[in-house]
Amino acid sequence: MDASPKTPLLPVAQLELAQGREFFFPEVKRQLLLAGPLVLVNLMLYALQVISVMFVGHFGELPLAGASMATSFASVTGFSLLIGMGSALDTFCGQSYGAKQYHMLGIHKQRAIIILLLVCMPLALMWANTGTILRALGQDPEISAEAGSYAKYMIPSIFACALLQCHVRFLQTQNNVVPMMVTTGITTLFHVVICWSLVFKSSLGYKGAAAANAISYWINVILLAVYVRVSPSCKLTWTGFSRDALDLQGLLCFLKLAIPAAVMLCFEMWSFEMMVLLSGLLPNPKLETSVLSICLNTCALAYMMVLGLSSSISTRVSNELGARRPRAACLAIQVALMMVMMEGLAMGSLMIWGRKRWGYFYSSEEEVVSYVGDMLLLLATSHVFEGIQSVLSGTARGCGWQNIGAFINLGAYYLVGIPVAVLLAFHFQLSGKGLWSGIIVALILQASLLAVLTVRTNWDLEAKKASDRVTSSGMVNRDSSS
Repeated sequence: MDASPKTPLLPVAQLELAQGREFFFPEVKRQLLLAGPLVLVNLMLYALQVISVMFVGHFGELPLAGASMATSFASVTGFSLLIGMGSALDTFCGQSYGAKQYHMLGIHKQRAIIILLLVCMPLALMWANTGTILRALGQDPEISAEAGSYAKYMIPSIFACALLQCHVRFLQTQNNVVPMMVTTGITTLFHVVICWSLVFKSSLGYKGAAAANAISYWINVILLAVYVRVSPSCKLTWTGFSRDALDLQGLLCFLKLAIPAAVMLCFEMWSFEMMVLLSGLLPNPKLETSVLSICLNTCALAYMMVLGLSSSISTRVSNELGARRPRAACLAIQVALMMVMMEGLAMGSLMIWGRKRWGYFYSSEEEVVSYVGDMLLLLATSHVFEGIQSVLSGTARGCGWQNIGAFINLGAYYLVGIPVAVLLAFHFQLSGKGLWSGIIVALILQASLLAVLTVRTNWDLEAKKASDRVTSSGMVNRDSSS
């Protein structure tokens, strides 16, 4: 990156003076209209898993433990990978839409569908052998067997997840997010009925919750696919299936971004899961694991707000760079950072205010509730930095910096954060607080490195790169058509 950017990332006040309030406030409104529905979509998708686990909980501790382990295994080995690879569409579709190359959105989506469905095949084979894999990793044989049975019924959901990610990114990058909110809301309502029917009114028992998840994912995919096919708003971006999507060079171009995008996300998600595994090695592992699990659930719930802003800024940056408006992209980043810091301070204050009561939603044991209250002070701190890094990560996706983002996340979490967590937890005997402090260190380092990358970027050059990326994709497809 050029050390002396032509289009600097100015503070908000200077940007207002340079471009006028007529640009600043419309940008705030634009991002809120994008992020609001996306927050609701993320919350409702998260609710699908929560509802399923709630139904399984009525069958006792062993089925609940098996379902929880299967869900965690599926998230680590499958869903996170597909979500990461699908995020490459943030770059391709977003920049093509900004450049008004509308037909390219449909072609990019088809390429993503082909790649992601191919990836699903080995993942499905892995899920079919979940019980064997977990036993080989030293997990309890009974819980592993239950997790293996549950995971087999989850296999259809992985293919639905791949298709869902492609449709979501396709619509999101053209600022068409309300339909996703509607279809996800319908899916969530149906999911309660489907889950109840399969769990209590069929022979599947608790495994019906996994089957219900798969059915609900497919319902959501079908609703979105029908919308894309019949809606006038997608008339220019979806022109039907095209042989251009099968072009080998185009597929390889998608893979070059999709693989580092998946690595970038997985490095981050896996580090949080690793905290729960490490907590099992601490003194009083039952208490530590329970509290860390509650903290992860709380963190995931709070993260839904941040995730909406992260998705909206990736769309805004990719659209503006594709349209060759680098200064508008800079303004969008500053607005998103301002909003996410305000959200972080508000959510952090709420965590601190309710820290003595929050634990009662998960447990009636005073020891657990007290420990959760202490941990929420750390969670409040981590949430602020998590919001900042999420917006900057969204910026990276919008620009196509997934390669750099993968290296940053590797260094922040695995070369610094996790070693610090282990040192604080085991050597300095800070237990769960030490583990979460390591995560805070990783988040601060990740946010700092991404901030340096963003500030030192030559945004005029990034706009040219986006234009070249869109143009080269168009040339590939014209050549293959010829």
